[in-house]
Amino acid sequence: MKYSLNWDLDSIFAGGLHGKELTDKLAVIRESIETFRQAINDYEFDNDDAQFSRFSELTDFLQKIQAGIIQASMYINGKHSDDVNNEEVPPMIDKVQSLDVKAAQIDQLLQKKLADLSDDRFNELIKQPGLDTIAFSLKENRHFGKELLDDTQETIISEMNLEGLSSWSNHYSTLIAGVNVDFRDEDGNPKTLSAGQADNEILGNADAKYRQDLMPKWEAAFENKQNLFADTLNHLSGSRLLDYKFHGTDDFLKYPLELNRMSKETLDTMWKVVDDNKDVLIKFLNRKAQLIGKDKIGWEDVAAPINIGNEKSKTFTYDEAAEFIIKQFNSFSPKMAKLAQKAFENRWIEAENRPGKEPGGYMQDLPETGEARIFLTFTGSPNDASTIAHELGHAFHSSVMNDLPYFRQDYAMNVAETASTFGELIVSDANVKEAKTDEEKISLINAKMDNPVAMFLNIRARFLFETRFYERRQDGVLTANEINDLMVQAQKDAYGESLSTYSPHFWASKMHFYIDDIPFYNFPYTFGYLFSLGIYAKAQTTDDFEDQYISLLRDTANMTTEELASKHLGVDLTKPDFWEAGVKLIEKDVDEFIKLTEKYV
Repeated sequence: MKYSLNWDLDSIFAGGLHGKELTDKLAVIRESIETFRQAINDYEFDNDDAQFSRFSELTDFLQKIQAGIIQASMYINGKHSDDVNNEEVPPMIDKVQSLDVKAAQIDQLLQKKLADLSDDRFNELIKQPGLDTIAFSLKENRHFGKELLDDTQETIISEMNLEGLSSWSNHYSTLIAGVNVDFRDEDGNPKTLSAGQADNEILGNADAKYRQDLMPKWEAAFENKQNLFADTLNHLSGSRLLDYKFHGTDDFLKYPLELNRMSKETLDTMWKVVDDNKDVLIKFLNRKAQLIGKDKIGWEDVAAPINIGNEKSKTFTYDEAAEFIIKQFNSFSPKMAKLAQKAFENRWIEAENRPGKEPGGYMQDLPETGEARIFLTFTGSPNDASTIAHELGHAFHSSVMNDLPYFRQDYAMNVAETASTFGELIVSDANVKEAKTDEEKISLINAKMDNPVAMFLNIRARFLFETRFYERRQDGVLTANEINDLMVQAQKDAYGESLSTYSPHFWASKMHFYIDDIPFYNFPYTFGYLFSLGIYAKAQTTDDFEDQYISLLRDTANMTTEELASKHLGVDLTKPDFWEAGVKLIEKDVDEFIKLTEKYV
């Protein structure tokens, strides 16, 4: 079957950014916010009936507003991802972000109402039919409500954040769109690459000299604008730290941990196991260095493909990747396969490799229509097929929750990365198993190892960098060169100084450091990867795995991370045993790689 490389956005809102459908939708959301504001201000628990029927109606109304904003945001942000040079998009992003801020304000009004309830009265509330299904969300809202300032102060902070935190985040998108890398192709012809295209070519090119020549050009392109990126990161983080200060804390990890519903003890345990076992991945990288004729591997080589002898790197057409993913998903979960088939057939995926697109990839669900949209750039590598599987894992996660109240669909990022990484594991593992020769297997294990290397070493470097940056930022603004130094040191610490070159401007290239609504967009990836390893192992020994897996996914917004692991996997995340079990699976792949490549070094 021939699948389209381009997604369908028109079915979300026909008529474009200024069409009647989107214009009317934004107007309805704006009016609904003000209607809710008045209603929640007038609401008194003492005037409600014994079943809290009026309060139940208000929570339903709020969830409808929040779902509508996500629907509109996906469309507008999708238009930006599709064409970063579209000048019509930034004003629309500003409009929907303004609505998001106002929706957060009315959410805070509900949180304060809950915070003012006595414990006994609140316990009565969450036992009522309809409200009992969102009890966990109401408990969270009550907790957040107790930490809020008065209404005027909260309004001022949120409005200022729109012109501060959110605006600096948007400014990053403007900056990255203007980064171009001037280079020459294999035939010596000049060409200009976007930052994302250059990054893909560095990571995906099998020619070591090509990578080595392109990497300095890539660094130079960011160095040329490093002061602008430094201003952006400094002021974005400064806005965030000021918000935290107003709310009585200088602990910049407090909110990220609360967002991910996990404890500091779990985070510390996970990172200790990762750090204690980084030598497993360094062993792999050292062997990879030998295979490409180097004493030490460089930053530009870490994710590079390996071709032994005359063996060419495995490639997929987009249609081949689609059919392969559907087939492999079906072996674990027919429902996952059905969802993937639907996504390809209904053009939920934007995959074309062309200039002008935003770097990276993502999935965004559409809660009002029960659909999703996926964005990436497909170049035909096994890793690209795994990336599609990764994003489809996200989409499947959302799909099994479509019938739940919107509060119950608001799962945290760390468990979100569990479903996506599980989908990716299925495809990368299947790639290795289908290898026809040892040489092909070496190439595919190398591709599969990109994930654990990234989760243990790259993401660890990001976490170390961001932690140290925020510690320093509390005392003032950092220069671009100081930020470069922090980045290089974090990479050296995470990789055990095992590399020959590092990337000082990685902080400027990585969108995750500039996202306004999800701080510390790093550790959830490592969590999700290791958590998914446990699920993947269970899948291979469980007859009714699909039902158990869906049951776990449906609970991801209904309990803490520790409770989720205990209920569905029977493990304690604050103890190293669970995390170390994941390391053993990685070590097994490394050992096979070392054994297969012994004769080539």
